Amino acid sequence: MDKTDVTLCQLLLYNSRLSYRELADKLNISVTAVHSRIQSLIKQGIIRRFSARINIRVLNAITVLIFGLSKAYAVHELSEKFMKHGSIYWLAIGGGNFIYIGAYLRNVNELEEFTNYVKETARLDELTLGIASIPFPSNIYHSTAKLSDLDYQIIRALKDNSRKSTLEVAEELGVSAKTVRRRLNRMINLGLVELSIDWYPDASNDIITLLHLYLKPGIDKNVVIRTLQKYNPNIVFYWIFSNLPDFILAVLWTNTMKEVERMRVNLENEGIFKSILPNILYTGHVYKTWIDQLVEK
Repeated sequence: MDKTDVTLCQLLLYNSRLSYRELADKLNISVTAVHSRIQSLIKQGIIRRFSARINIRVLNAITVLIFGLSKAYAVHELSEKFMKHGSIYWLAIGGGNFIYIGAYLRNVNELEEFTNYVKETARLDELTLGIASIPFPSNIYHSTAKLSDLDYQIIRALKDNSRKSTLEVAEELGVSAKTVRRRLNRMINLGLVELSIDWYPDASNDIITLLHLYLKPGIDKNVVIRTLQKYNPNIVFYWIFSNLPDFILAVLWTNTMKEVERMRVNLENEGIFKSILPNILYTGHVYKTWIDQLVEK
């Protein structure tokens, strides 16, 4: 991938229904080039699904990440176990059997049971648990807004192909395209629906690194966010945790190991990080969860 590909994936991660024209305008390339790049990303297996699901904040659910050194003999076999769990949406495996697990929990009462499950299954003697304060993908959410039955049906129609046209959805549901367009625009504007992609950057020859960023005492998080945004699109996205005030986990994309080191040095020179620990990822998995199943009901 080049920087345009990565920026394209970023845009689709946050809104997978952006039109080819909108994407072309944002990337300053032609509509034909956008279409060609998306088809190439699909063919390479980097984009595997254009997804739609209910925003977890509508459900008052929480996003958690657990990471640590696994002592499991066959770490790759964890994928099958975690896929069946129902709350785990992401597993990434890095060097030395260091693993990262992302999950959507219905409430904080599930934290202890889930943590114990991961600890036992992945054989983690020690782990770090972070409660994401800015869920990814992050968008505007109006807490007073509600989903109607038709909204649920629209999300269900889009769940495995969020780029499906409003006309296709309308024909599927037996309503007008105008109604589908109006309801969908409302859900997007109010942050009731998440439109994203299942992104597998490890399918390319690029290097994906998770940066463990430990902040110096007293550093304003807004300063950190502005600093990380300077390195876009190399820093693709990041998590901030409510229970880990001096820690940020960032996803770094580069083409070479030299770039990884250069980025690390550049971030250290910003003067806001106490330490930066990079961990190279070599594989990842994305799973459907209980949230995806809600629209089936």
